[in-house]
Amino acid sequence: MTVETWVNRLCKLSPISSLTMELVKFDTQKIQNPEISGVEYQKGELFGDHVREYLLEKWGRLSADCGGIDTPLEVEHIVPRSKGGSNRVSNLAIACHQCNQNKGAMDIREFLENKPSILAHVLKVAKTPLKDAAAVNTTHTQIFETLKAKGLRVITGSGAGTKYNRCRLNLPKEHWIDAAGVGEIEKLTIFTSQPLVVTAMGHGCRQMVQMDKYGFPRIGDKAKKPVPGWKTGDIINVVKGKNAGLKGVRIKTVRSKGNFDIRQGDKILSVSRNHIQPVHRRDGYNYSF
Repeated sequence: MTVETWVNRLCKLSPISSLTMELVKFDTQKIQNPEISGVEYQKGELFGDHVREYLLEKWGRLSADCGGIDTPLEVEHIVPRSKGGSNRVSNLAIACHQCNQNKGAMDIREFLENKPSILAHVLKVAKTPLKDAAAVNTTHTQIFETLKAKGLRVITGSGAGTKYNRCRLNLPKEHWIDAAGVGEIEKLTIFTSQPLVVTAMGHGCRQMVQMDKYGFPRIGDKAKKPVPGWKTGDIINVVKGKNAGLKGVRIKTVRSKGNFDIRQGDKILSVSRNHIQPVHRRDGYNYSF
């Protein structure tokens, strides 16, 4: 598990005394149909916050109708209530105030009839299943128990609480800043504007023989590692040759002849294994800023 791996790594590098996490569980029935039962269930304490936060994540915090960013967003009915629309999450979108006002009581198909590409996108995203909410529900408890097993104090908070802290402290909306704003905090001082982005890349394919759609071998045995000691994903410095001076670049392809492809921005360059030195061996993660 990526979370456990990085908790272990960070504990080795610094004296960590406590951990914080958002212990969030979406009520998918309530999200899908707020009218599923009585008023007490429908209008729970965090009902509006949970649905709104879910919709913000689902629509990428952009106005569905115009793609506007950095503007206050409102919940919008795709099919208006006045025309038979429901409060189901598949009938809800996020829109800026101006788009919401311009749309009024129109159906989204009528409102965006001159923008077919945007309309198609809205209708596609609207029917996206609640797979992200389901993933949170199935993993949050296990992550919490795993963190507690480390023997550290684990502080929990809700998504609504994190948003409250962000608004109260006037912090920008960034996932890495939200991670520091979980739980009860009085103030938060940010010392950097460039966090290290770590992306899980896996350790390659373990399948020894690739199959076709019928389950029969499609090609021969998977090729062995072409150059011992080097793997795709290693981070290197180029110290010789025409590309000398490049630092912290990632090997894209390891070739048996000893010439490797590296990625430098949008370009793919070729370097000899005799012109490079390792900085970090591939560990299943990609690092960037």
